[in-house]
Amino acid sequence: MPPIVHSIEIDRPPEEVFSYVTDPARFTEWQDDVVSVRLEGGGRPNVGSRFSTTRRIGRAERTMTQEITEIDPPTSWSARGVAGPIRPNANIAVEPLNDGTRSCVTIVLDFKGHGIGVPLVPVIRRIAAKGAPTSYQNLKKRLENGE
Repeated sequence: MPPIVHSIEIDRPPEEVFSYVTDPARFTEWQDDVVSVRLEGGGRPNVGSRFSTTRRIGRAERTMTQEITEIDPPTSWSARGVAGPIRPNANIAVEPLNDGTRSCVTIVLDFKGHGIGVPLVPVIRRIAAKGAPTSYQNLKKRLENGE
């Protein structure tokens, strides 16, 4: 199955957008289904840093651990799932618009199942695809309104 891809334009410079959208500590502020995030080792996230995200999926909460595989401010960021039956992979690209006064954010999500997670991937993909637009509107609102 192809990954889930969404793009949204935000009326903020790429540096501001990148800093916010790629900070795991901020995920609870704009991602509708995120209950909590724990960054392993503390400090500023770098390539190789791991974080665990607890998400509300249906009536249950599930924790997934990812490792940051790329950070190239202010244009690209990637993380891949490293533990659990369902492992999310995320790629974020931030492109400047209007001479750098606006940004286009493209988020690509994909999921890999391991063991008992393999048959659940299609369900998780549907849930993620359905909920993502609300999270991206939250992102836009927070950044443009300075919340």
